Amino acid sequence: MSSPRADFLSGVRVAAPITLGVAPFGMVAGVAAVGVGMSAVQAVAMSIIVFAGASQLAAIELVGQNAPAAVVVLTVVVVNLRLVMYSASIAPHFQRQSAKWKAALSYLLTDQAYAISLLKFENDEETSRRWYYLGVAVPLWVTWQASTIAGVLLGARLPPGLQLEFAVPLVFLAVLVPAVTDRATGAAAVVGGTTAVAANGLPYNLGLIAAAVVGIGAGLVVESLASADSDETDDADDADEMGDREEVA
Repeated sequence: MSSPRADFLSGVRVAAPITLGVAPFGMVAGVAAVGVGMSAVQAVAMSIIVFAGASQLAAIELVGQNAPAAVVVLTVVVVNLRLVMYSASIAPHFQRQSAKWKAALSYLLTDQAYAISLLKFENDEETSRRWYYLGVAVPLWVTWQASTIAGVLLGARLPPGLQLEFAVPLVFLAVLVPAVTDRATGAAAVVGGTTAVAANGLPYNLGLIAAAVVGIGAGLVVESLASADSDETDDADDADEMGDREEVA
């Protein structure tokens, strides 16, 4: 039988390799925040309150471009819409948790915590959902905050030749590849990525918003088509079964 401590440590072990990619990602966010004129307090507060790497970087870039506040907020909301879908997907595993625990767990929700925990939950009925999830999510949170603070403190003192930006796509690729499990998610990834590249030149990072919307739309269309085909197949099977019964009668 598993125990809360064992499940928590199991999550920590699984998350450990991912923190190696999260650390430079957080440093990039800290350095970028200081680079656009945010104070250390503002940068750290943003990291703690928002705790969403992709949307933080998008917001920081927009702040540096003096974009209207409405554009910054809209961008953050659109980029983080995926977390709503993550929450709906993983929520059944936390039905027995209290409202306070659900609120705490939702704050810690990230791409990595979602993907790793859901895979574990679907293949292991004995694992404590709460403690395994915390084992994955808490180290990611601590690493993100610590690396963001490090980036804020280092700021412009980092050597010009030290390119940390490479960590951002690597972290998301590590999450994306295992998450592409069917035609719908594959379509969303391909269409969204293609749109992001094609719309890269749009002002205020609007290309990112367009890519998110178009990618989600493509995934939904493919999923609905697959569902319709499945229903037609089931209807055909039912019709064949009824025909066989009539012949026997």
